[in-house]
Amino acid sequence: MACLEISKKSKFDEEDEGYTKDGTVDGRGRPALRGSTGKWQAGAIILVNQGLATLAFFGVGVNLVLFLTRVLQQDNAEAANSVSKWTGTVYIFSLVGAFLSDSYWGRYKTCAIFQVIFVIGLAALSLCSYLFLLNPKGCGKDEEPCGPHSSMEVCLFYISIYMVALGNGGYQPNIATFGADQFDEEHQKEGHAKVAFFSYFYLALNLGSLFSNTILGYYENIGLWALGFWVSTGSALAALILFLVGTPRYRHFKPCGNPLSRFGQVIVAASKKWKAQAPENADDMYEVDSKDKSSSTGRKILHTHGFKFLDRAAFISSRDLDEKDLSAVSPWRLCSVTQVEEVKCILRLLPIWLCTILYSVVFTQMASLFVEQGAAMKTTVGNFKIPPASMSSFDILSVALFIFLYRRVIDPVVRALRKRGLTELHRMGIGLVIAVLAMLAAGIVECYRLKYSKKTCTQCEGSSSLSIFWQTPQYALIGASEVFMYVGQLEFFNAQAPDGLKSFGSALCMTSMSLGNYVSSLLVSIVMKISTSDRMPGWIPGNLNKGHLNRFYFLLAGLTTIDLVIYIACARWYKCIELEARFEDSEDQDKCGV
Repeated sequence: MACLEISKKSKFDEEDEGYTKDGTVDGRGRPALRGSTGKWQAGAIILVNQGLATLAFFGVGVNLVLFLTRVLQQDNAEAANSVSKWTGTVYIFSLVGAFLSDSYWGRYKTCAIFQVIFVIGLAALSLCSYLFLLNPKGCGKDEEPCGPHSSMEVCLFYISIYMVALGNGGYQPNIATFGADQFDEEHQKEGHAKVAFFSYFYLALNLGSLFSNTILGYYENIGLWALGFWVSTGSALAALILFLVGTPRYRHFKPCGNPLSRFGQVIVAASKKWKAQAPENADDMYEVDSKDKSSSTGRKILHTHGFKFLDRAAFISSRDLDEKDLSAVSPWRLCSVTQVEEVKCILRLLPIWLCTILYSVVFTQMASLFVEQGAAMKTTVGNFKIPPASMSSFDILSVALFIFLYRRVIDPVVRALRKRGLTELHRMGIGLVIAVLAMLAAGIVECYRLKYSKKTCTQCEGSSSLSIFWQTPQYALIGASEVFMYVGQLEFFNAQAPDGLKSFGSALCMTSMSLGNYVSSLLVSIVMKISTSDRMPGWIPGNLNKGHLNRFYFLLAGLTTIDLVIYIACARWYKCIELEARFEDSEDQDKCGV
């Protein structure tokens, strides 16, 4: 809410200057006061909440592939596919959460409800794992596989892990956007803090998973699955309580209604006027007054060229002029420029979003094939046995290091050289380059692992004399790529999404991970089908010593290189959103470009 500048300010005007300028409200629906709401006090609560929730989620996800192979007795390829499908479903549910948040519930209510579902799912999974490990008692370690399980037990297991997927998936895109809502981007100091928030958010996510990948990973690896899952449940419950405690401090944006109907109105209105000549500039098109409180789409979006067919939806025809009040014209016949630009924004985001999917195929290997590769290496240091999943701690440490390096070293140096920092699109491209290097490193390590493997061994774990620490470079490179790709994605989709679709923007980032997991599962299935012909064991058999996992890694490196070339073309074509409130700020207008 903009402050009124007058020569003599009344007491009311002085109080009004303390309100946020971006339209946020407090928990009672009143304009949010800058001093008593939001900022880092609320942001810190959300960061800790994210860390605890991530600890809980990765307490399940990081060793799920080993749970499936050791407890449910699935083979390596089947377990990798199951994990990919489950992880993919987590991020598909992010679209559900984003839709409910942007349309009806708002971000706060959506986060609270899905966190409750998350806690219930984890509690059910903990009980289910306890029942599994009673058959025989103490099973679940590699040396003591579990016996067969009833269909009822298996059904309960899948219901519980997909409840976890629903709860975490619906919560994740909204908590990221809700955290950003705590900073008024129309205020210079808070605007800079909002940009920094996404880096710290991703850091909190990774630090939260550090405990899961090390301590919980160790106990789950030695068969204490129920203990690990109960710790995850406790962490998720603590995160929920902390989130509710911070309620009085939060700032909120009101939901803007169903975006599907707004999109449909633009398509229908443009189709009805398909014979009309597309207007050349915004002066000939309909736009609601920026002071019109009935407008629910947030700030006005300035007209852009491109997708000219859609401009017809905002063209004021002679039939529309017959109405005394244009606002009374059916929205299925006449739409505002801002409403048309909403659709254009999403259409422009889609090619960039599609190019990020293959990166997620690379990223998902950490939770599946990297773990299986590590289990087939020397995992002992003296008498201590290293859980293969705990190697992802090097990914987390790399994330923390590169977030620090980027914010304190790389960005200041780049700004000094080219007068502005790396844009989000630049950073996402760098992330793809590093992902190629990570797959090359993984393939080279696998070549050497096979060289030192014991071909006659029937068990994968410990069947190579090559130390598991040779996996460190591939994990570290994945971590570096995440800082550029995923943090850049969070900032990019949040900044480029219209005001009424901010959660959807964050959900696009999550959904690219989802489709990446499904593509990974499909790719593994295709590779196994082709490579197992003529009685060959295939590239990813149960005994990795008889396979060629290195070829799969090199295949991913090649596909990611092709994806990088396509991404560069799409990034050059992309046109940034132009919001009315930021139009005068030339630096903000070009910060997303290439």
